[in-house]
Amino acid sequence: MLPTPTFAKCAVAAPHHLASEAGRAILAEGGNAVEAMVAMAAAIAVVYPHMNGIGGDGFWLVMTPKGRTPNKVHYIEACGYAGALATRARYRERELAAIPPRGPDAALTVPGAVGGWQVALELAKAMGGRLPLDVLLHNAIGCAQGGYPQSKSEAGYIWRDTDALLKAPGFAAQYQVDGKTPEAGAIRHAKALGATLAHLSKNGLDDFYRGDVAREMALDLERIGSPVTREDLRKYEARTREPLSLKLKGRTLYNAPPPTQGLASLVMLGIFDALGGRGDDSFAHLHALVEAAKRAFAIRDRVCTDFARLCHDPKSFLTPAAIAREAARIDMRRAAPFPLAAGDGDTIWMGVIDAAGNAVSYIQSIFWEYGSGCVLPRTGVLMQNRGMAFSLDAKAVNPLEPGRRPFHTLNPALALYADGAVMPYGSMGGDGQPQFQAQVFTRIESGMGLAAAIDAPRILLGKTWGAASPSLKLENRFDPSLVSALGKAGHVVEVSPHAYASSFGHAGALRRFPRGEVEAAHDPRSDGGAAGI
Repeated sequence: MLPTPTFAKCAVAAPHHLASEAGRAILAEGGNAVEAMVAMAAAIAVVYPHMNGIGGDGFWLVMTPKGRTPNKVHYIEACGYAGALATRARYRERELAAIPPRGPDAALTVPGAVGGWQVALELAKAMGGRLPLDVLLHNAIGCAQGGYPQSKSEAGYIWRDTDALLKAPGFAAQYQVDGKTPEAGAIRHAKALGATLAHLSKNGLDDFYRGDVAREMALDLERIGSPVTREDLRKYEARTREPLSLKLKGRTLYNAPPPTQGLASLVMLGIFDALGGRGDDSFAHLHALVEAAKRAFAIRDRVCTDFARLCHDPKSFLTPAAIAREAARIDMRRAAPFPLAAGDGDTIWMGVIDAAGNAVSYIQSIFWEYGSGCVLPRTGVLMQNRGMAFSLDAKAVNPLEPGRRPFHTLNPALALYADGAVMPYGSMGGDGQPQFQAQVFTRIESGMGLAAAIDAPRILLGKTWGAASPSLKLENRFDPSLVSALGKAGHVVEVSPHAYASSFGHAGALRRFPRGEVEAAHDPRSDGGAAGI
């Protein structure tokens, strides 16, 4: 079994070691968990651009211990809405049947991540944070302007819709050298992005939406033909909302409410618990997770939309009675039919726990790898393509409308235990996120260490990453007898040729015990790891 790194006071976990180093440096300076996460979020936006960036969105769960009073879990939603010009009529005039994945018509939502940093730092000050913004962004600026090594993940990534990506304004100039993706280890720069971060470090994050950076972004967005306007940027603000929670014996699980799929993550774990499951990688364990995912996704697909336009109360699906009804519909011997639509997503999850016990679970994304592919030359901002989640059908659950927030696969997770322990955890992976979270969580709950639970082989139900079939996919380290048993139960099984593959997520977790020490681990499928003090 893999040993889990353990630290006496505090720790970070991230899918890129430079992001981990940025967070650890802030903790060493006396910064709190939120300040460390902002430093990590900025750094990873530079060094892992295929997975995330400041042109995307972000979601936060922050647990703050309150002495003898109950712990408080804060939720920060930093997801941008559709631009004023993003109307269904616009796309019909272009004779498009769906929103394209690349190019200016894909760059249709306001980037929310930086607004989330802004709200998070207000919370950090209330927690006693004192570090200035230039210190928090120092590592990110240094990587962008001084250079950083190309990651193995980016160098080896298989793109989707390649021709359209290469044609996206500014993409090839920033991410290709002599018409090719640089090899792992090649020194890269992001000069314009570095200058933007340096400007924000001196003038404040609000400048991204209502200052010089906003003006420059708006000019480039107009030039390339994006539906996002300067007024859209000016009006944007991230916000705090109540997180979703699920009470189980001895612990409470938290996740993000709609428009994210956090509801599905909680429903899935609730069903698994109601079935009496154990995370032992047996047939019963994996079959229960797959069937719970089917039930959870069916709820998600009819419920999760912009929180201002909900037709159902998400909390009603998390009551003991509702969870029991869903669990009762599962046959523990046979697989149910699976009509789930495809859902892609490339993302990063990161976590921090500081010496005071504050814990952060954070996820930041531009949706597909490199998002829309559009790089704004004046600022170096790579725009997301999260607006692909909208439908051009006015009767859909998530129809495109100016000002509407798209459905998000992003969902950070956090568990609080009755004995005082706390565990932020999460993964990237589109529809796979709830599945990867559940696999890691249930293994840890059954006594497996964090590092071993994250390293263990994974399953993935669905057509994510453009897979040809909605099969149950398995990394090739599972026992063949287990694979056979799943097939005999009616699961359409495909075994990956890979022992470790990014398509099975980049997961991570940290756990602080009541006596104060912190465990932390991140995925061997990524370029990251854990660091601490």
